[in-house]
Amino acid sequence: MERPYVEKYRCTVCGYVYDPDAGDEDSGVSPGTVFADLPDDWECPVCGMGKDAFEKE
Repeated sequence: MERPYVEKYRCTVCGYVYDPDAGDEDSGVSPGTVFADLPDDWECPVCGMGKDAFEKE
């Protein structure tokens, strides 16, 4: 069975790409967490910008 497409989001400041398949375990975000389900206070692990600095790829 094919997996549905998972949307990735890119930080417009530094270019970091949030990949739901990988999550952000250093920030306590488990693999499989979609961008919309990230905590409101989650920040880019590279530059520290908030979720509002990200755009869908």
